[in-house]
Amino acid sequence: MRENAIELRHIDYAWPGSSRSALKIDALSLEKGGQLFIAGPSGSGKSTLLGLIGGIMTPQQGEVHVLGTPLHRLPGRQRDRFRVDHIGFIFQQFNLIPYLSVMENVLLPCRFSAIRRQGAQEQGSSPGEAAKRLLGELGLSEALWPRAASRLSVGQQQRVAAARALIGKPALIVADEPTSALDAANQADFLALLMRECSRFSTALLFVSHDERLADRFSRRLTLMPPPEDAA
Repeated sequence: MRENAIELRHIDYAWPGSSRSALKIDALSLEKGGQLFIAGPSGSGKSTLLGLIGGIMTPQQGEVHVLGTPLHRLPGRQRDRFRVDHIGFIFQQFNLIPYLSVMENVLLPCRFSAIRRQGAQEQGSSPGEAAKRLLGELGLSEALWPRAASRLSVGQQQRVAAARALIGKPALIVADEPTSALDAANQADFLALLMRECSRFSTALLFVSHDERLADRFSRRLTLMPPPEDAA
C-alpha cells in the first residue's frame, strides 16, 4: 500500500472572528506520486484547503498530515521551513518578485532550501541548468530569462511561477488555477509538462481549477461544496 502525501482527518476550519465553518472535511488523502483535481464553486473552501495543506494556517479541529508530517502540531516557523523544503506552490496571483529576473525568480527555492537545491542538481547538472530546461520546456525563450518579472505578460508570468514550483523536485505540487491565463495551446502544453514532471519524480499533484474540462486528465477528482449554514 502506497504512503500518502496528504492525509486530512476530521477537518473543521473557520476564519478568525467567524463562527461559521469555511471548510469541513471528514477525510481526504492523496497517495505519494498521485494526482488529484479539485473543483467547486466560490465559497466551497478550495483556497482554505490549499492553505491548510501548505501549512499557511492550521485547523481549529482535525489533523493535517503532509508527507508524514503533522503540520497541525508544528509552530509557524517550522511549517514555513517544511513548505519551502517540500512543497511547490503555483499561486493564482503568481507571487513573483517583480524586480527580479525570470531566472532569479525560478531559482528562489534553491536559495532558501538546501533540499530544493540538491533536488535541482538531480534535475540538471546544476540548479541553473535545471531552471533553463524547465523554462525552455514551458516555452519561455532565452531572451526572456534576464527580463524582470514585471515586464512579462500575464501568461509568461504564470509559466515562470510553474517553473519555480517545479524546480528542486518538491514532493508535492499545489497548483491554484495555474492555467487561467493561458490560451488553449499553451494550456495543453503547460499541463502536459506539469504532469510529466510530477510523474518523472513521483511528485504528488493537487490541482485546483474552475475549468472542469481539465478534470478528465486526472485519475481522481474531488468537488467541494460550501458547508451548510448550520455546520458551524
